[in-house]
Amino acid sequence: MLRMEVQQQQQESGVSGGVVADAAAASGADAAPTTTTMVAAAPHSASALAVYERVARMAGGNAVVVFSASGCCMCHVVKRLLLGLGVGPTVYELDQMAAGGGGGREIQAALAQLLPPGQPPLPVVFVGGRLLGGVEKVMACHINGTLVPLLKQAGALWL
Repeated sequence: MLRMEVQQQQQESGVSGGVVADAAAASGADAAPTTTTMVAAAPHSASALAVYERVARMAGGNAVVVFSASGCCMCHVVKRLLLGLGVGPTVYELDQMAAGGGGGREIQAALAQLLPPGQPPLPVVFVGGRLLGGVEKVMACHINGTLVPLLKQAGALWL
């Protein structure tokens, strides 16, 4: 049902690209929004769609992408965890992007719409171009043993 709605929205709004599979299917974890949901949740204005498309391009650029803030302790925890596992994530420091006029605030607002209510807005982690989630989801996957297989499947780990 969601796939048909997203495809219809993509056709109506002129957004190109196919439907992205759920991160939950890849990791065996609870359902999590993906870049598909980003398009579905995006407001109908052209500028808002452009922000969601930009986030989707950034998230799909590497095996692991972390949207972060340089002074955020939870962002630091997630980055250290990934580095400790041997992953070299691409990190976008949104506060520095905002200071440089790179649209960091708009990106952060778009990402906040993807996370469940009550969760911190940062960090937001994408694995294999799919939304994994915030700090709580990353830590839950690490504790229950699904994070490393997910990272291997995305090509972020080889061993």
